[in-house]
Amino acid sequence: MGGMTGEETRTTTSTTERTPAAAAPRDPGGAAPRAWATRLVVVGIVLSALNLRPAITSLGALLEEVRDGLGMSGSVAGLLTSVPPLCFAVFGVMAPRLARRFGPSAVVCAGMAAIAAGLLIRPYAGGTAGFLAASALALMGIAVSNVLMPVIVKRWFPDRVGSMTGLYSMALAAGTSVAAAATVPLTDALGGSWQSGLTLWAALAAAAVLPWLPLVRERGGPSTPATRTAGQATERAEERQAPAERTQPPALRITRSRTAWALAVFFGLQATAAYITMGWMAQIFRDAGVPAGTAGLLLAVTMVMGVPLAFVIPRLATRLPNQGPIVLALGVCGLAGYAGLYFAPAGGAWAWALLLGVSNCAFPLALTMVGMRARSGAGVAQLSAFAQSTGYLISIPGPLLVGVLYESSGGWGLPIALMAALMVPQMVVGVLAGRDRTVEEEAAA
Repeated sequence: MGGMTGEETRTTTSTTERTPAAAAPRDPGGAAPRAWATRLVVVGIVLSALNLRPAITSLGALLEEVRDGLGMSGSVAGLLTSVPPLCFAVFGVMAPRLARRFGPSAVVCAGMAAIAAGLLIRPYAGGTAGFLAASALALMGIAVSNVLMPVIVKRWFPDRVGSMTGLYSMALAAGTSVAAAATVPLTDALGGSWQSGLTLWAALAAAAVLPWLPLVRERGGPSTPATRTAGQATERAEERQAPAERTQPPALRITRSRTAWALAVFFGLQATAAYITMGWMAQIFRDAGVPAGTAGLLLAVTMVMGVPLAFVIPRLATRLPNQGPIVLALGVCGLAGYAGLYFAPAGGAWAWALLLGVSNCAFPLALTMVGMRARSGAGVAQLSAFAQSTGYLISIPGPLLVGVLYESSGGWGLPIALMAALMVPQMVVGVLAGRDRTVEEEAAA
C-alpha cells in the first residue's frame, strides 16, 4: 500500500526506455554475478519485503492493549497511527543519498537492523514517548528500504524487473496480512502479553539482516574504486544516450501541472485511507463486539486483497486511455464498505473487509498512473517524487484526526463519516489524474 514508493514506478517505466547500463553487479574482472550472490539477493528481497509492514499492522491488531498498557488517550493513539506516513515522507528522501555513499545493499541491511532494533525496544521503552521513538526507529528502516528495494531489483535483475517486482509486491502484501492475522493468536500463545506479541516480529527483521551481510562485501561499498568508476561510467553513458532528459524542465515546473497536483492529492488521500485502515479498522470491529482474533483476521483479509489486484489493476489501467472508470469503481467499493461499517459493523464484517480491501488497491493504480502521466524517464522521476512526497504529507493528519474524533465523540460514527467523506474528493482528483495527458505538455503550456 502507502509503504511502496515511486522508485518502483521509475524502475518499471525507465527500464523500457533506457539501455540497461546499470545492469546486474559484476565483479572487477567483468564476470557475471556469482550464482550464490544472486540467490542471496532473491532471499534478501523476499525477507526484506516481508518486514515492510508488520511493524504497522501488528500494532493495529493490539492497539487496544497498547493503549491500556501505556495509558494512551485516543488522540495520542491517533498520533501513533500518523507516525508511519510522517517517517516515510521524512526518511524516505534520505535513501538515495545514503545509497550513493554506502551502497544500496549496505543501507537496506542497516534498515533491516533498524527495524529489528525498533521492534525489540518499543514494547519495553517504558512509556509513550519511548514507544513512539522506538517505532520511529523501525519506521526509518522501513522508509529507506521502501525506496531502495526496487533499485536493487533493477541493478541485479535488469531483464526481470517485472517478475521480481511482482515477487517483492506479493511478499510485502503477505507480510502485511500475516502480521495482522497472526499477532493476536501468537500473543495469546505467549501468555497474553502485548509486549511479547509485538516483540516477536523483531525476529523476522533480524533474519532479514543475514542475507545482506555478505552482499555488502560483495558490492564493495563506496570505497571500492571499481564501483565508483563503474557508477561514473554509467552516468556518462546515460547522459549520452538520453540528451532529451538532460534538458527536462527543473522539478519546480511540475507544480505548474494540474495533473501532477491531482495525482499528488489522489496519492495522499488513498494513503490516508490505507493508514486509517491499518491503524484503526481492527479496533472498529472489536468495539462492535467482534473478538480480537477475528478482528485481526478481518484486517488481514483487507490487506491480502492487494496481492491479486496489484497485478490485475495496473495491467487493466495501461490498456485504457483514461483510468477514471477504475478510480470510480474503487471509490464506490470504499463508500459501500464505510456504509457497512457505519450501519452494521459486526453483521457484515467480512463483506466490509473485502470491499475496503478492493478500495485500498488505489495504491497500485496511483503508481501506474505516475508512469503513464509522463513521457520520459526523467519526467516520471520528477512526477513520482512530487506526487509521493506531497501525498505522504497530505496523509499525516488523517489517522490522528480519526483518533481525536473517536475520543471526543465516544464512538465510531463521526470517524467513519470522515473516512467516507474523504473518499469523495479522492474519486474526483483520481478522475482528473486519470485523463490522457502528460505533465510535460501541461508544464510547457
